[in-house]
Amino acid sequence: MTLKVAKLTKYGPLAAATRQRFDQYDTVLADLDCKTVAWPLLEDAYLKRLYAGEGHDRGYLARRYADRLRQLVRHQEIDLLWVQYELFPFLPGLMERAVRLAGVPVVYDFDDAIFHNYDLNRRTAVRAMLGRKLHGAIGASDCVFAGNEYLAAYARPHCRDVQIVPTVLDAAVYKPISPPTAAADSASVIGWIGTPSTWSEYMVPMQSMLAAAAHRRRARILAVGAAKDAQADPAFELRPWREEAEVSDIQEMDIGIMPLTDTPWARGKCGYKLIQYMACGLPVIASPVGVNAEIVEHGVNGFLASNEAEWREALDALLTDSNLRARMGAAGRKKVEDQYSLQVWGPRVAQMLRDVAVTHSKKRRGE
Repeated sequence: MTLKVAKLTKYGPLAAATRQRFDQYDTVLADLDCKTVAWPLLEDAYLKRLYAGEGHDRGYLARRYADRLRQLVRHQEIDLLWVQYELFPFLPGLMERAVRLAGVPVVYDFDDAIFHNYDLNRRTAVRAMLGRKLHGAIGASDCVFAGNEYLAAYARPHCRDVQIVPTVLDAAVYKPISPPTAAADSASVIGWIGTPSTWSEYMVPMQSMLAAAAHRRRARILAVGAAKDAQADPAFELRPWREEAEVSDIQEMDIGIMPLTDTPWARGKCGYKLIQYMACGLPVIASPVGVNAEIVEHGVNGFLASNEAEWREALDALLTDSNLRARMGAAGRKKVEDQYSLQVWGPRVAQMLRDVAVTHSKKRRGE
């Protein structure tokens, strides 16, 4: 029997989290007799306006909130709701329980510490009114898909069935370049991929150290996704992020890096850029914050670096030893294939969704 699943995402496919946590599963789910339908709260055109700095359109938001409520009431023979983050951002937690209006089981999915939008908000009123907002969203769910243990620990007091589902990728798309196109004597490339906000928070403080390492070892640094007006040392090449070039950009790199500061927000991250690097056969260097310490096996597929001295040591080791890079890169690729690939997690997610639907059906029948 076909399982019909509605994906209630915050944004459409333009948003990376929508593509990574939901849309990339569509083909696998279809092959396993699970049909999906997309119900994004905010459309791509609106997200483009936000990226352009045009601000929020309150009239549009009100209409989209009303549309979402109607979808829940008129659920069009949907068997299961797969909800990302929250139904109604910045509305009281009681509104999240509207998900039960559909009368079907609910899977709640999150891969970021979005609850800190509320409980760590700089406004006292937001903390007071919405600090526990997501308790309602999680409590109204039959199952939670949490991207890492930090998120799972937040969810467990509010839902009996919490599963850790990492953010994964298609290992047939993200893969090492073969044969290598770079000349043997060309400069090694230290690579980073991210967003303007993560560039400002995590990469800007690292610029001097990274530039010094690059100059010392005659390497260069490729940073994909920094802000358009970002300033950097001449050792850096700043390149805009483009979805169609994401894989090829990473394949140009020789080492992938993920610096973080140890904050509540960072602990909620799911290490996706590390998985991207490793899938493309790169050794990695990362701050040992949150899930990074699980993805990176120190000395096996990369290095964990807690301070500037450790970062310099790790960079020097990889920049001066191509065999070490190759060995760690191969280990990282194997780990992604085994633990962080769509090929492994696609069938698992399909089965988990189906199990939730079956369990809900049995409860309704009193079995």
